[in-house]
Amino acid sequence: MKEYKYRINGSLYTVKVGDIEDNVAKVEVNGMPYKVELEKSQKPVTVIQKPRPSAAPRTDTGAKVISRPQAAAAGYQVKAPLPGVVMSIPVKVGDTVKASDTVLILEAMKMENAIHAGQDGRVAAINVNVGDSVLDGAVLITLE
Repeated sequence: MKEYKYRINGSLYTVKVGDIEDNVAKVEVNGMPYKVELEKSQKPVTVIQKPRPSAAPRTDTGAKVISRPQAAAAGYQVKAPLPGVVMSIPVKVGDTVKASDTVLILEAMKMENAIHAGQDGRVAAINVNVGDSVLDGAVLITLE
């Protein structure tokens, strides 16, 4: 039996709740036994399922789309400062950019991070696509 103490209008009540069988609970209030009929639940119980984490994007062959750091190439390389997913690329090959221009938006830890060119130049190559997962240090864009 579980025992509870209640104060109602200044009076102290000791309530002991016993077994519950077929919606009838055996209750004792200050030593006086009672049978309490519980109301039957009319609505079904809702089961809440945890959402599954989204899967990493995959290619047609089923391999995960992850850009890995590449070997050094000619020109200045704009690299990923942290792992994430490429959200947008506001430049295209041939565009002239300043050092402070945003060349890529990278989502990491549910935050969008603006990746800047880092130096003046012309976009020679874009090494990633929108939706790609990239690792820390991956070459995103090459400038001439």
